[in-house]
Amino acid sequence: MSGLEEMSREELIALSRALLVENARLTERVTVLEKENAELRERVARLERLISRNSGNSGMSSASDDLPGKVQPRVKPGRGGNRRPGKQPGAPGTTLAWSDDPDDTLDHFPSGVCGCGADLAQAADLGITARHQQVEVPLMSATTIQHNLHTVACGCGKVHAAARPDGVPSAPVSLGINLRAWCVYLMIAHAIPVHRCVELVVSLTGAQPSPGFVHGMIARAATAVVQANLRIRALLTAAYVVCCDETPIRVGAKKAKKYLLVACTDLYTWYMLGDRTMATFKKFIIADLSGVLVHDRYQNYDSAELGVHLHQLCTSHLLRDLEDCAETYPGAAWPAQIQTALRGLIHAANLAREQGHQAMNAGTQAMWINSFRHGVRVGLSQVRRIPGPAKTVTQPIGRVLLEVLRDRENDVLRFAHDLQIPPTSNQAERDVRPAKTQQKISGRLRSEQTTEHRYAIRGYISTAAKHGADVMTAIRDALLGRAWMPPDPLQA
Repeated sequence: MSGLEEMSREELIALSRALLVENARLTERVTVLEKENAELRERVARLERLISRNSGNSGMSSASDDLPGKVQPRVKPGRGGNRRPGKQPGAPGTTLAWSDDPDDTLDHFPSGVCGCGADLAQAADLGITARHQQVEVPLMSATTIQHNLHTVACGCGKVHAAARPDGVPSAPVSLGINLRAWCVYLMIAHAIPVHRCVELVVSLTGAQPSPGFVHGMIARAATAVVQANLRIRALLTAAYVVCCDETPIRVGAKKAKKYLLVACTDLYTWYMLGDRTMATFKKFIIADLSGVLVHDRYQNYDSAELGVHLHQLCTSHLLRDLEDCAETYPGAAWPAQIQTALRGLIHAANLAREQGHQAMNAGTQAMWINSFRHGVRVGLSQVRRIPGPAKTVTQPIGRVLLEVLRDRENDVLRFAHDLQIPPTSNQAERDVRPAKTQQKISGRLRSEQTTEHRYAIRGYISTAAKHGADVMTAIRDALLGRAWMPPDPLQA
């Protein structure tokens, strides 16, 4: 600094003190800025991770992939890239079958005048030269049927009155059972809102039910299937394997967040409206289950409060979590190795099941399990645990997953040792999909009670469809007081 040589001792001391104070202030400012910078880095990292989450590396739905700023799922090699739409090479073809007993036959003859001036109506018939069959549905039109109930007197003096036919209520004018079943079918099976359901019925049939009547059919149908649902629940508790899942839905005027829980097999479906608390899970079917529980690793499924169960962790969720690890650690080989091993075991299990075998090939099983274990060990060695209590320390991405794959190997690979156990909870995912469709259409459901009614009916028709029963017939029979019932497997 110029002029320091001319400064006195007292001036130099004063300058030094001023510089010390300024240095302390700047040091404090740098400390604050470093802390703010670290917080911003952490915040940016969290935001980047949230943006990177999609249907390919997490449990998020594919609909969220289209949100602004979202990173699209990575395209897997050999998956769909050059696949053309429609029938694939080698796949069996399908065509409309010719009927030897058509419902109706119409003969068509040439009409008009021949070039010679003769009327073709008088021409000689040389026989059929071409035949064409067409599958058609008749135009529907609602008809009003009047039921006159007669009273007769027997010769002995007794008087007998005719009973009302099934499905005809005591009201002077009512809607027929087929129209009522159509309303329930459209609202529950296809998530058609009430007013749009009324519009469809009017357009297709000419009948004009009121929106209030149509909405009231939900409660009536739910009451009609109570006994069937009780039986479905009882059969699920005795099933060898049960898949479970839950999905958020908005219910009520304030769009309260609730959860729809489902327990299902390939033959049964049962729903419950609640939330993700332990109180709801205690009311759910899990505590009564005697079989293997297939789920997405949500902590409540493992709670000791629900009893002791055998578990199969959904490999679809594990594969998505491993995809997240592959994107987080692009240079690491272990995520792809574990994914390949899991997919190899799933393919081997499916192949053995299709061929009617009781177990997969032992050599194939050992090869993929060894590859799985080696990948987990390598991952654990590269993604180190950070010491400290779990509540205060956030572990690196993939560390907790790797510990699950190591410590719960039996729950991850149970499907590889027992072909009756599916490797995924995809059945449950399929059975909760109607709730997601409903949410997209209407945004929310108006009341908890109506929502419970909707899914009581949905569980009933889903179970009926899984057994090969016609859904419309099942709804119609339920409204007539003779609901379809799932057969007893011990008597099948």
